[in-house]
Amino acid sequence: MPAYIVIRLEADEPALLKDYQAVAPQIIEKYHGNFIVRGGSTVTLEGPAETRRIVIIEFPKMSDAEAFYNSPEYLEARKLREGIAIAEFVAVEGVE
Repeated sequence: MPAYIVIRLEADEPALLKDYQAVAPQIIEKYHGNFIVRGGSTVTLEGPAETRRIVIIEFPKMSDAEAFYNSPEYLEARKLREGIAIAEFVAVEGVE
């Protein structure tokens, strides 16, 4: 069953994320992840206005999503956005 990591990211200066953005995609690919959404425009249809960057990554299964997030490579990549962005990551199983 596929799994998705949904990320909501807020950065006052998005240009400062370039080092993180340069390494994260290769790590995601290594763990069989595929970007579904990568920060396009948003329209809030209900609830508070969403102003954060939204990213959705698909993985073949939940264990792949967890392996990616907990990997030594991604632990190092996360350090590149410390103090630059506030991020929320949620992993959720999809439907077959």
